[in-house]
Amino acid sequence: MESTHAGNAMRNVVVLVQDGAEPFGLGSMCEVWAEPYHPEDDNPVFDFKVATTRPGRVRGASGFDLHVEHGLDVVAGADLVCVCPKRDYLEPSPEVAAAVRAAHDRGATVFAHCTGAFVLGEAGLLDGRRCTTHWRHADRLAERFPRAQVDGDVLYVHDGSVITGAGSAAGLDAALHLLRETFGAATAASAARRMVVPPHRDGGQAQFIARAVPDCDAETLGPLLTWIVANLGSDLDVETLARRALMSPRTFARRFRAETGATPHAWVTRQRVLRAEQLLEETDRPVEWIAGEVGFGNAATLRHHFTRVRGVSPQRYRRQFAVPAPA
Repeated sequence: MESTHAGNAMRNVVVLVQDGAEPFGLGSMCEVWAEPYHPEDDNPVFDFKVATTRPGRVRGASGFDLHVEHGLDVVAGADLVCVCPKRDYLEPSPEVAAAVRAAHDRGATVFAHCTGAFVLGEAGLLDGRRCTTHWRHADRLAERFPRAQVDGDVLYVHDGSVITGAGSAAGLDAALHLLRETFGAATAASAARRMVVPPHRDGGQAQFIARAVPDCDAETLGPLLTWIVANLGSDLDVETLARRALMSPRTFARRFRAETGATPHAWVTRQRVLRAEQLLEETDRPVEWIAGEVGFGNAATLRHHFTRVRGVSPQRYRRQFAVPAPA
């Protein structure tokens, strides 16, 4: 079988590595973009290549090296160019920076996470853009590239055709975001499920995730969060949830923010939008029905929150991502 996503514009993915390559940074990109076809998921499959300045041995950062067959010439055919982090991040390859700049100028999407963002800075792609990197290096990124709008408190930023992710696992968050933007919520959720990671870690912001959401201790709010997701059509105001958690509203609101990084209202709203996305993709139910099903009450409220979070209306989202009915 072949993927039904074959018509999508993003087909060719090139990941760039340099001496001192961080293995997790490369591995996270392989997990998302190099996966073979799984009929049970109907996942998109990409023409995936790893490239470097001089094909052959690339020094690794963790006791083993890489053998890379492709040079920078393959970047010319890429729809998505990913820059992996490396250990000596203040010495990015000028050749890699030039290849990334050329790819961006011809319309490719450019993606960097952790210290890979310094390559984008060298390429001039962060000037005037909002961006991020690992929180340990955010101040250094801002100092080195003063025209960049560096936000060290976010998991990732998507600004135009440039995506930057924070350190380590945030590369997966950023990649799943791009997968979702390009192929829809169901595709991103399937990829996350395969990797056994959450499809979203968010704080209720549009276009970027405001802060990481810590795993909730099962002894505190974990069971309640599970219940909320299963009962989005219910009344989920702070007073109701506080009673269910056997806390005062003030204590509950404080504990909720500490454990999730968001207010109860923002977290519940985000979960309702996520469920609405799924229903828009997988059903032909009218927007008014979906609004009631996810707890927004009416179509106008759904449209307001959906457009604020996703940047497009529910109807436009459905036109772009609705799963075709089987023939």
